[in-house]
Amino acid sequence: MIIDLQRFVEEERPYWKELEQQLQRLEAEPVLRLSIEELTHFHYLYERTSAGLGKIITFSSEPQLREYLESLVSRAYSEIHSVRQKTQRFSPFRWFFRTFPQTFRRHFRLFVLATVVTLLGSSFGGFILMVDPDEKAVIMPFGHLLGDPSERVRKEEQAGTEEDRLKGVKSRFSAYLMENNIRVSFFTLASGIVWGIGTLVILFYNGVILGAVAVDYVLAGELKFLLGWLMPHGVIEIPAILIAGQAGFLLGSALIGWGNRQSLRMRLRQISNDLVTLIAAVALFLVWAGLIESFLSQYHEPVIPYAWKIGFGSLEFGLLVFFLSWSGRKQVKPST
Repeated sequence: MIIDLQRFVEEERPYWKELEQQLQRLEAEPVLRLSIEELTHFHYLYERTSAGLGKIITFSSEPQLREYLESLVSRAYSEIHSVRQKTQRFSPFRWFFRTFPQTFRRHFRLFVLATVVTLLGSSFGGFILMVDPDEKAVIMPFGHLLGDPSERVRKEEQAGTEEDRLKGVKSRFSAYLMENNIRVSFFTLASGIVWGIGTLVILFYNGVILGAVAVDYVLAGELKFLLGWLMPHGVIEIPAILIAGQAGFLLGSALIGWGNRQSLRMRLRQISNDLVTLIAAVALFLVWAGLIESFLSQYHEPVIPYAWKIGFGSLEFGLLVFFLSWSGRKQVKPST
């Protein structure tokens, strides 16, 4: 089919502009309800624009116009075929137990990517420490981890028999932990703005520290202390950081747009709710982890047996896996 492109665009552009104005109106007013006549006309504009896209797509010399029409058609399709959930009253319970785990599973591959990057960093950090223990001061940024692990364990357990060192400051300490970890998580997400590279670097570096600490304590024969110290809060804190990395990679993938011919603005608009959902859930996880680290993780034998702390951490981890895997799934009614 041969068409006069310039004439065709001039004739059809008013309809495209009208559809764009209608979409902007619907997106700006989520509770807006159109009349039957308005709905019919909106559908007519959608079909006409779709037909125009079918004609324009054959012209390889018009990529910008094609992307513009693809964006209009995609947005209109979403408005026509999706239930406008924005009109529902927000329910924190429904959001946490349904929306968040569904969002997590929808982007599970990016969570796997964040986990793999962190494990690679952990392997690298552990290997470096085994090969050259003198590099501990370079790898570990925390002063209390630079000494001999066995000496630290001895001091920690001895302190347990004395007066509570966190007496009167537990709430302040937990607030500090929450603020610090949430800031790191937001930075991990925001670093995805450089096409996901920043997120990758942060996750790898966190893995290096984690792997170095683990190897340091294992080589010193302090595995039981390590598990009792880290598991109560770490089984929530570490997955939370990984989910922040998942969100950062989601942002980076939207910016890159592999195999997605929609405009950048449309790609970012499509993931905006998912990003907010993921990072908000991360913040809640880190609030819990901060409380546990302050009120439980910092107390060791003989105050609290390591077996109890390891058991508590194992229970937390099992519940977390179950929650992320099954919460929000629709139940299928058995056929009769």
